[in-house]
Amino acid sequence: MSALLWTLVALPLTVGTLLAVVGRPADRYAPTVAVGTAVAALGLAVAVAFEHPRVEAPLLEGLPAGLAVDGLSRLMVVTVTAVTAAVLLFSVADIGPDEARARFFGLMLLFGGAMLTTVTATTLQVLLMAWEAMGATSWALIGYWWRDPERGHAANTAFLTTRAADLGLYLAAGAALASGQVGSLALDELADATGAWSAVITAGVIVAAFGKSAQLPFSFWLSRAMQGPSPVSALLHSATMVVAGAYLLLRLEPLLAQSGWGGPVVAWTGAVTAVVLGLVAVAQTDLKQLLAASTCAQIGFMVLAAGAGAVTGGTLQLMAHAAAKSLAFLVAGAWLTTLGTKSLPALRGAARRHRTAGITFSVAALALAGVPPLALWAAKDVLLVGALEDNTALYLVGLAGTVISAVYSAKALWFVWQPAPVPEEREEPLPYATRLPLVTLAVACAALTVMSFPPVRDAVERVLGGGGQPEPHAWELYLSGALAIAVVAFVWMRGPQLLAPPGRITAWASDWLRLESAARALLVDPVMRLAGALAAFDDRVLDRAVEGTARSSVRLARWADARAEQLVDGAVEGVAGGARALGRWARRPQTGQLHQYLAQAVAAFTVLAVVLVLVR
Repeated sequence: MSALLWTLVALPLTVGTLLAVVGRPADRYAPTVAVGTAVAALGLAVAVAFEHPRVEAPLLEGLPAGLAVDGLSRLMVVTVTAVTAAVLLFSVADIGPDEARARFFGLMLLFGGAMLTTVTATTLQVLLMAWEAMGATSWALIGYWWRDPERGHAANTAFLTTRAADLGLYLAAGAALASGQVGSLALDELADATGAWSAVITAGVIVAAFGKSAQLPFSFWLSRAMQGPSPVSALLHSATMVVAGAYLLLRLEPLLAQSGWGGPVVAWTGAVTAVVLGLVAVAQTDLKQLLAASTCAQIGFMVLAAGAGAVTGGTLQLMAHAAAKSLAFLVAGAWLTTLGTKSLPALRGAARRHRTAGITFSVAALALAGVPPLALWAAKDVLLVGALEDNTALYLVGLAGTVISAVYSAKALWFVWQPAPVPEEREEPLPYATRLPLVTLAVACAALTVMSFPPVRDAVERVLGGGGQPEPHAWELYLSGALAIAVVAFVWMRGPQLLAPPGRITAWASDWLRLESAARALLVDPVMRLAGALAAFDDRVLDRAVEGTARSSVRLARWADARAEQLVDGAVEGVAGGARALGRWARRPQTGQLHQYLAQAVAAFTVLAVVLVLVR
């Protein structure tokens, strides 16, 4: 079965790379190849989920590459591949023949393959590589229509924000190596670190997860990510990048619990995000922005579950949210393609005009609202009971988040089902490639209702390898379900008030609390000012110092040429002149007459004899 696991990861990565590299010549065949690859990957995912293999290969000295399908990853591989297949099938009709289809479908397969590697990675080094690949492909997909400067800027904002938070994962890896207690960087061994290194590892993981999953204060990048094609939004928000951070926190829940402080920080951040970004969703008048803010809020429940130790509830929330949110985004994309708008007031009557889309969108919206018996209703109760065991205040904040989720879901439903202000045209049937994934995902949402049954929850808990997590009481299920139904009914009856002009607070919330402006004012601008100051120091101080040194060197060289070289030349000429004079003196006794040489020798020996006599 190890070969199947390698194939599961390699298949979408390889085919996606080939499509992206070949480019426009493969546009005609790209949709068929991509959908076939996704379906094959789904079959492989189901196979490995039952066999749960584990593989390992050499990567770096003492740091092997490990992959495994066990526990949480058994559920995730099926969720990721199923949603990817549905989204790619929808993309066949949504991405027209005149678009760069090979590049789009290739990047989507790479995106899904990177997420598969993320959820099956057992070592931090493999997780880091997949984490980076996912961020890079998300940048390329958000900026798919790269000729539009606004879309390119949105892709850059999303990439740089998540990239900055990703540094936390590198910090965690460095701390794990430095601690000497996590030799192979295995994820399951990170909780073994102690002391200050454990705190650094925990902090790095939390920051990276918050950035990837758009939790406060990083939520604003998800608003910018809406500039990409609708299938990208559907995959990004449901089963890939945005849930990767929540998955990591659920996977490393023992690390959060061992730290002592990581669990409460994560739980409260998730709860506050669920409430605050839920209010942001309520304030939106753009359907895709409403769904984007709701993603932050819904993932906040998963993060809350990870911090509170309710891994089963967080996992159920993740799976149910993947089906509901991908369905909602695909319907929004279908309406954007056929009606040319994503504004809620302009979408009045859209559900009546396209019944299939309207019914399936209703299933997704009611699931997000937590209306029983749909799966998110039970999932929220399972994780909230874990929060109640941990902290009553945390439970109340989470419960408030569920009420707010019902508000924004009911708001979206009210707009799309209200009669249009002008007479509606005859219903235009959606393409088969559009209707099939919508109906499939709607059936999946309905099928996940079985999660509300205790035997199914127990089975999921056994798959996760957990035990002893509290079960929700009947009164908790009744309370949350009644609240959701009451809120949906109330919003439906007070629907006309949704058309009132926004106030100052509502406008502030609809602008995502101006988080991007705050990030620019508090982080980006100071960093850019510091960079400008360093650049000015470099230009005005360092450059001038280098130029001054160079000028001084040139002056010294010229002085050496004008002064020192003259002295050297004079000394050389003097030595040469002295040598010439000595030569002349040496030639004087060389007369060529033998008697003169004899006389000279006699004189020399006489002087030598006198010296010897005097020395003695």
